[in-house]
Amino acid sequence: MTLTDGRTLGRNSTFRKQTVANANRAVTPLYGITQTIPERYNELRLDFRENFSIIFRAYNEGVAYRFVTNLRDSIRVQREEVQYRLAGDWPAYFHPSDFLGSFESDYLYKPLSQQTQQSSLPLLAEVPNGVRLAFLESDLLDYPGLYLKRDSTQANTLMGLLPAYPKRVEQGGHMKFNMLVREREPYLARTVGTRAFPWRVVVVAQNDRELLNNQLVYLLASENKLGDVSWVKPGKVAWDWWSANNLTGVPFTSGFNTETYKYFIDFAARNGIEYVNLDEGWSDQFDLLKSASKLDMDEVVRYAKQKNVGLILWCVWHTLDRQMLPALDQFAKWGIAGVKVDFMDRDDQVVVNFYERLLREAAKRKMLVNYHGAYKPTGLQRTFPNNINRESVKGLEWNKFNPQGITPEHDVTLPFIRMLAGSMDYTPGAMTNMNKDNWRMIFEQPMSQGTRAHQLAMFVVYHAPLQMLADAPTAYEREPDVLKFLTTVPVTWDEVVPLDSKVADYVTIARRKGDTWYLGSMTDWTARDLSVKLDFLVDGTYQMDVFRDGPNAERVGSDYVREVKTVRKGETVTIPMAAGGGWVARFSK
Repeated sequence: MTLTDGRTLGRNSTFRKQTVANANRAVTPLYGITQTIPERYNELRLDFRENFSIIFRAYNEGVAYRFVTNLRDSIRVQREEVQYRLAGDWPAYFHPSDFLGSFESDYLYKPLSQQTQQSSLPLLAEVPNGVRLAFLESDLLDYPGLYLKRDSTQANTLMGLLPAYPKRVEQGGHMKFNMLVREREPYLARTVGTRAFPWRVVVVAQNDRELLNNQLVYLLASENKLGDVSWVKPGKVAWDWWSANNLTGVPFTSGFNTETYKYFIDFAARNGIEYVNLDEGWSDQFDLLKSASKLDMDEVVRYAKQKNVGLILWCVWHTLDRQMLPALDQFAKWGIAGVKVDFMDRDDQVVVNFYERLLREAAKRKMLVNYHGAYKPTGLQRTFPNNINRESVKGLEWNKFNPQGITPEHDVTLPFIRMLAGSMDYTPGAMTNMNKDNWRMIFEQPMSQGTRAHQLAMFVVYHAPLQMLADAPTAYEREPDVLKFLTTVPVTWDEVVPLDSKVADYVTIARRKGDTWYLGSMTDWTARDLSVKLDFLVDGTYQMDVFRDGPNAERVGSDYVREVKTVRKGETVTIPMAAGGGWVARFSK
């Protein structure tokens, strides 16, 4: 790590002493994919006379290292060298991303020697013997995010890249929602001299399946900085933007108006949905103190409070940054439950610090924060538990505005790579479901690729403590069986058991909440039958309530079958999935 004053920490440094430590404990998250997380590691700390240390940790699930400095004054970090040398030209999943972008790309799967683009994290490499290596970072605070790229000067080598500190920015991008960096400083960060820097993490998995429950990023993050967070409540959200507020069979014109949001609130209240999201259009995008002309916010918030439904408001990030205190104070006066903040599309030090500043101010007012247009999770949910969810994923919304949309293959890649970093706001739940030949990009009346059961299985496979129901309330109300499943499936879990799964082909996960188990399975465009032994159940008899692809699902994606059977621990169930299909079941004692 090179500082602007010419010091390079770690090169020609004088070793002083080493300290060995270990841990064997259980960590209890406020919410997550398990009720407790076992944490076992050995640690080696190397101290140097130049007042810095390097800490290494070895877990069964991976390894990590970080710099720690104990320097008197503030410092400027000019460069940090990160290099991973692999033993071969292995295939890898790169996630192309430069220093300005939404972190919402398709994955590029090629041998390392053929990867030409810079990748955001996580990056997954496949060792020929079945072992998987994933490269991530954790505890990213007051510092820019890490990227990796093939080092063209050394074979089989990944080199780190970090965005330099912004010197000059200007408003631009989509509808001027971004702050585009036009010039950068010759350094990465200016920061305090006594601090710990982010962990550089390598997850080691024996097979694809082990990637589905690795929680190293969470374990390596700083512990809760907010104190009492008992007010942080995970839950589901009725979402307006995907369906373009298109309600059908209602006696009013739907849109950004008071009647529409009262309908959303009634829908949420009737079905035990905790929140309603008011997305782009509820306010002037560049003045959060001005509501849309046809929207009586005082009446909407009064009605939501009467119905015991929380409201979440969408904001352009630089507008909220400029108006943070008056806007949050107004939201608090209204009783708003949280904010959905969008279009940061950077992770230099300035934007990373914005995340923390907002989380602290929101917590003072007991508000949740959901980041969209965001960089990958780095454990911030542990450090600031009101960071209830994060996008950083090419999710369902891309079916509205991208000619290729979101494919089932992409859907079954995400759990092994993106979800390694943390929960994700993919926004599932599309009720118009199409096969490959019939799918079309229609912004105002969007549809998903793959089957209805594929969408339902996402609510078990994808972890999201703040989980959107993407489609219109009236679309769900027409199918009460589906609605009941979606409104009762949990968003946080006590236990997870990964089952037969293969990156980019298919995924199968069992999750438990209390005494009830759920099993979700999804496939790519290849139809397949899987067999799963119900060894994860405890002894006793269970009612298995299944949603699976119907006999015509490959032609009509919305075709599904619901069936109820009695099963016991140890039995084997067959999971038939159509092309782009899925299967999901609830097991009740």
